[in-house]
Amino acid sequence: MARPVVIPPAGRQVLPYLVMGLVTFGLLMVGNASVVDAARDFGDKWYYLKLQAGWAGIGLVGFWLMSKLPYRNLARLAKIGFMTTLVLLTVVLLPGLSSRILGARRWLNLGLFSFQPAELAKLTMVVYWAALLTKSREVFWPWVASLVMIVGLVMLEPDLGTTIILLGTALTMYFGSGNQLKPVLLSTPIFLLVAVGLIWMSPYRRDRLLTYFDRTRDPLGASYHIRQVLLSLGSGGIGGVGLGQSRQKYEFLPEVTTDSIFAVVGEELGLIGTTSVILAFLMLFWAGMKVVQQAPDQFGANLALGLTGWITFQALVNISAMVALVPLTGIPLPFISYGGSSLVIALLSSGILVNISRRN
Repeated sequence: MARPVVIPPAGRQVLPYLVMGLVTFGLLMVGNASVVDAARDFGDKWYYLKLQAGWAGIGLVGFWLMSKLPYRNLARLAKIGFMTTLVLLTVVLLPGLSSRILGARRWLNLGLFSFQPAELAKLTMVVYWAALLTKSREVFWPWVASLVMIVGLVMLEPDLGTTIILLGTALTMYFGSGNQLKPVLLSTPIFLLVAVGLIWMSPYRRDRLLTYFDRTRDPLGASYHIRQVLLSLGSGGIGGVGLGQSRQKYEFLPEVTTDSIFAVVGEELGLIGTTSVILAFLMLFWAGMKVVQQAPDQFGANLALGLTGWITFQALVNISAMVALVPLTGIPLPFISYGGSSLVIALLSSGILVNISRRN
């Protein structure tokens, strides 16, 4: 008697290869984009690449562990993760325990390295909301309360970019889990007024918003960053100027290894390179949504939706900012930008996605 043919779930086979490909490409671009700054600041042009490779190794171990451990255990840890995140986001605001960089307190000093609690919040809040939205009773006000607490602390750092990602992820999970649209629509005007007020009260955020509407204003100040980004992308053409040949990374392009690394991809690899990156994230979104559809339970579906949503939404916001579709937000491109906290959390989240795909 012939054996039945087992067709594996669509996301299971694709996800690990996509993640490994993006991480490898990210290491290549971090090493390439950082050589000037690393040589200037540390006398070692591979300094940032070595650090990022170390974080990638830690993240890949976490990816493997998360892909093996039963994801349902995360539901029992959801409240602990939520409370831990609240504590860490509070501690990071205290002088002496955190680093103040470019006017923001986002990094906790842990001796040998710094850690960004706002990155952890993306994962712990997805887990918390997945568990909360799995319950059958009314969850709107508990969901709003948790969102306001987390977003409020993140905005105090201040970190508008992460706030946008958390809001987008929370809304995606709320609607995706089948909850009613009416309560959110009724409270939307309040959220919009608060958002506009927070932007307008901050000179830095206000300048970014005004620059978005008029990139010719203050070309050596507020609009310098986006003008250099567009110059990088435009000079790349179809095929790019060649890997390692970027001119903008020679201290012309701000945040060259973090927020603006997509601009270096465009300059060196051209339209072909940037299109490939976008297609990779679109494939990641497709694979993640397949996991959502095939999840064995509601918690798994909510969790997969949240993880897929935050990773791909963050990629969308970063790339949109780089091509001037939205104002600059200061968030990294997942898997590709330099940053240990961001890379490790993205890999842990991807491991959970693979875990869910294997349980169906």
